[in-house]
Amino acid sequence: MAAPRENVNLLFKLYCLAVMTLVAATYTIALRYTRTSDKELYFSTTAVCITEVIKLLLSVGILAKETGNLGRFKASLRENVLGSPKELMKLSVPSLVYAVQNNMAFLALSNLDAAVYQVTYQLKIPCTALCTVLMLNRTLSKLQWISVFMLCGGVILVQWKPAQATKVMVEQNPLLGFGAIAVAVLCSGFAGVYFEKVLKSSDTSLWVRNIQMYLSGIVVTLVGVYLSDGAEIKEKGFFFGYTYYVWFVIFLASVGGLYTSIVVKYTDNIMKGFSAAAAIVLSTIASVMLFGLQITLTFALGTLLVCVSIYLYGLPRQDTTSIQQGETDSKERVIGV
Repeated sequence: MAAPRENVNLLFKLYCLAVMTLVAATYTIALRYTRTSDKELYFSTTAVCITEVIKLLLSVGILAKETGNLGRFKASLRENVLGSPKELMKLSVPSLVYAVQNNMAFLALSNLDAAVYQVTYQLKIPCTALCTVLMLNRTLSKLQWISVFMLCGGVILVQWKPAQATKVMVEQNPLLGFGAIAVAVLCSGFAGVYFEKVLKSSDTSLWVRNIQMYLSGIVVTLVGVYLSDGAEIKEKGFFFGYTYYVWFVIFLASVGGLYTSIVVKYTDNIMKGFSAAAAIVLSTIASVMLFGLQITLTFALGTLLVCVSIYLYGLPRQDTTSIQQGETDSKERVIGV
């Protein structure tokens, strides 16, 4: 009986990874289209804020369906959201850390060459693996570590664009840039693994956790809207530049966010990284047909590395998708006997 159940679990995980990959690839393509076709660009900060609102509404709807009736739904919200400020604070950590990450990434891009930024920022992949080992007490085999760094190299090559000469001289501070990229990389690894630990350390519903996180996410993004584009939004309006395509992109981002949380819940952050890399490859290939993008040797080599790394990481191994508790104590008891 165990084997069929394991096969069902494996198929479910593969399904979630496949959907996340396809949604992420479609989102990238749609985003490229909206940023190149629309004459009056929308404010990206407002789009991020609306995405958080839609993810919250979708999570509330799914939780309502999961609980089965209105009474239990209200009781769940009252107990886990309105009556649990401590839990809300706990889930506000990823939102705040991601906000710091985005700001540090922007600061790093302003003070480093694009190529240097491109290479160093992909260190978030091995950083996530390191945080997984340190924060969740998991172990990765040598082959898995090799596949993680191979994935990092593959993503760098896939996204590589030759530096272009420019007559505009921009004053940069490389030391500040490297410091900012280091903080961004650490924030990326920490926030993702922290959320995974919160999800897997209790029996609280995934959708309750999403509601808790998206509530704080809305607050954080609203602050970002005010600080970044407040003056222009007052002049032009919150929904300036929005088209049907923009709303489609926002919807894709919302659905992708929900599937990301499912992937983190039932697999892990490392697998999420592999799925994101596959989405980059798929979206680039699609861009060849849709936008006339030219395939380069570095892209082909990077795609090969990504595919090989996914295969190596997926070879039979010890399950690392759940937090192992009490394993050390059980071993000590066996030794004592």
